[in-house]
Order: sequence, then structure tokens, then C-alpha cells
Amino acid sequence: MHATVSLPAWAFVLLAALAGSAVLDRFLRPAARAVIRRRANRVIDEMNARLPVRLPPFKMTKREVLVDQLRFDPKVLEGAEAFARETGTPREDVQKRVARYASEIVPAFNAWIYFRAGYAAARALARMLYRVRIGSADDAGLAAIPDGSAVVFVMNHRSNMDYILLSYLAAERTALSYAVGEWARIWPVQSLVRATGAYFVRRDANDPLYRRVLERYVAMATAHGVPQAVYPEGGLTRDGALRPPKLGLLDYMIRGFDPNGTRDLVFVPVGVNYDRVLEDRTLLLDRSPAQGRASSLETIGGTLRFLGQNLRLLVTNDWHRFGYACVSFGTPVSMKAWLESRPFDLSAASREERFAAVQALAEELMARIARIIPVLPVSLVSAVFTAEPGRAQSEIELKAEVLARWRELEEAGAQVYVPRGDQDYAVTFGLRTLLQRHLVTEQNGLFRAVPGELPLLRYYANAIARAQDTLPTRPAS
Repeated sequence: MHATVSLPAWAFVLLAALAGSAVLDRFLRPAARAVIRRRANRVIDEMNARLPVRLPPFKMTKREVLVDQLRFDPKVLEGAEAFARETGTPREDVQKRVARYASEIVPAFNAWIYFRAGYAAARALARMLYRVRIGSADDAGLAAIPDGSAVVFVMNHRSNMDYILLSYLAAERTALSYAVGEWARIWPVQSLVRATGAYFVRRDANDPLYRRVLERYVAMATAHGVPQAVYPEGGLTRDGALRPPKLGLLDYMIRGFDPNGTRDLVFVPVGVNYDRVLEDRTLLLDRSPAQGRASSLETIGGTLRFLGQNLRLLVTNDWHRFGYACVSFGTPVSMKAWLESRPFDLSAASREERFAAVQALAEELMARIARIIPVLPVSLVSAVFTAEPGRAQSEIELKAEVLARWRELEEAGAQVYVPRGDQDYAVTFGLRTLLQRHLVTEQNGLFRAVPGELPLLRYYANAIARAQDTLPTRPAS
């Protein structure tokens, strides 16, 4: 009964590992899940009592259930059958691909991570890097959105900070679900992104089976009223100007929309602008087909240089925030009202007719976004320098030119943000920022654009290009 049993060291280590795994699987992991679930449920109850746009049940459904629901969606099964028939692929292999695609796309929303950890991190990062401001908001229009509507925020895409900035500012209204590119599918970013409710999208995927699975997930989320955020441009602007809209996600949302149903589909235009975009120089590396896209090495090198410069400034106590980041919320567009104003039957439309309608809607949304993109000091001062690149101006001449354009923009209805309500300070701030970045040089009291930095100055001027187009042509000095 008390005999000693000897074991080889490897056997003891193996038994200890198996015992530890059993304890982890049977006790610690279920206990941790229960604690997280209780916290998440408390957050859900609190948010639903406070938020104007409640969290839909679909968003809180277990991920495994949503994956199965997507895999066995009738239209997904129909697409899988057609794919197997056309390509000669065995049905079992096609079903495995569908399961892989569904598992890749479907998020795993966690309210505690989104509203507690995620919101705190987004708020801290946004406010550490920028002076964050809301330029304008149609509060009456936002408040008038019918309960239960599927709300989609559509915005221009200038920086990867857009995700963080909008999530932070919109957290007082709802929890947003983003379409995120494959860049985020790395550990541990992937799990964190999924926990915030984002879903992964393969850019330029040509696989019809994948597109069918993605289409059905977007349609399901929209039909269940999941609040979403979409970039109609499909990617980051490379030259600062708005890009033509891509129709993929908008088409997926509209294709399953029932104009006679109880749930409306409401698009909220959002305009965002920055005095400094963190990745501006990297984006300019691939601004033209002749140059090609920036290589990974170039991107990493630029990022490391940027971080090194800012760490040096931080150590020497010379670091400052990157100016203003401003967001404006426009008047919501009801899909029901939009369809009622046109002789168009969505249910009876052909593919070509539906795409023409989606194109018209996308162009209208982009025009609304363009009208509310905030005019910030750096963009406006850059526009003055790029209008006459070789001209040297005194500070008085420069301020007079900027303020004249400012007044004209305001009269034209542009969303001009004036820091501290002081136009003189705003111009001084914009000029100082360009001087600090060595985009503008001063000599004998005259300011001139640095010739080699004109692409970057145009990048910031292009942010308000649509607003500038409304101004009368100015004679050369």
C-alpha cells in the first residue's frame, strides 16, 4: 500500500502535462468563460438601457451558432451546389471550403471587450495622438432614426486611425461592426478584432464561392439590424482625394433589403479629416501605377523611421500631438425613402438595374460625405501653397489669402472647423505645423513650399478638394 513507484522523468512530465491540461479544460477555462460571460451580460444590459441604438440579439449570438447558420443558409448551399457542378469539385470538399470561409468571416463580439477595454484603449490612443473634435452632427436626424433600423455609417477612408476614431466617437450611440482587411489576420490581433465585432474581408477575392458566403453574412447582419461602418472607397486614399466608390458591400446590403418590411436600412454619412495622417508618406509611395505599390520593406522602414523620430522627440520633451482630428456626422439617408422617390422595384430588378441603383446611391453618399469633410488648418494652408507652388508670401499675405478662402468656404456651406474659435490662431497653427514638418520653408520673412514636398502638400490640400471646387477661380498673383 505504501510502496514507492518510480517513473522516468519523461513519463512524469507527460503525466503532469496531461493533468494540467485536464484541469485547464475542465475547471479553469469554463470558470474563466463564465466570469467573462457574466461581465459581458452586465455590459449588454447597461448599454441597452443607455444607447440610442440598441445591441441586436444577432450580435450577441454565439459565434458557433452564427457559423452554422451561415454554412447552411439556403443561398449559400445553392451557391455551393452550383460551384461543385461547374468546377467538378466533390461536394464534401466544397462544404469544407464553405465552413472555412464562414469561420474566417464571422466575428465573436464581446460587449465587455468592446465597451470597456476597446473603448478605453481607443479613447486613450485617439486623444494621445490628436486633439479630437466633432465638427458637426445632425443630432435631430440621428435621433429620428426609427428604432430597430439597420444603421450603416459610411465614411471616407484617410487613415487606419479611422477605425479607432469612429469607434471611440460612436461608442455613445452604438457598437459598430467593421469590414477589416486581411492585414489584421495575425495573432493576437485577429482575436481582438473579432471580439470587437469586426468581420474579415479578402480584398479583390475572385472566388465566387467566397463572395457568396461573404454576401450572405453581410445580408444576414443587415437584416438583423447590426450597426455597421463601411468605407465606400474600398481602401485608403493614396493622394488625399476621395476615390470612386466600390459597390460590393453596399450591393450585399441592398440585395437582401425588403422595402416593405418593418426594418429600415439607414445610411449615416461621416466625414473625417486630420491635420496629420500617420501613414501619409507610406501612402504616397504607391500613389501612381508607374511607381507600383510600396514594398513591405519600404513600409516597415518608413514606420520604423517615424517611430524613431517621435521617440526621440518624446525623450527630449519636444513631442507634440499631431494636430486636430475632426469628424462630422451628416443627415441620415433612409433606404425606404430613397427607393420611394424613384421608379424602381428592388425585388423585380435585373442585375444590371440593381447595380445602376447601387451606383447612384453610392455616388449620392460620396457627395454627402464630401460636403461634410471638415476643413482643417493644415489642409487649407496647404491648398494655398499648392495653388501657386513657386510663390513666396509674407505671413500677412498668407493669412489674408487663407482667411479669404475660409470665408468663401463657409459661405459655400463647407464644414470649416475653427480651433478655439480663432481664425488667426488657426492659420498660425496650420503654418507652424507645415514648418515643423519641413514642408514649407521661411527665408527673410517669406514663406515658400519646399519643391520636393509638393506631393505631400497636395495630399493634404486634396482632402478638401471637393469643397475647393465650389470656389470661384482665382487669378494668378
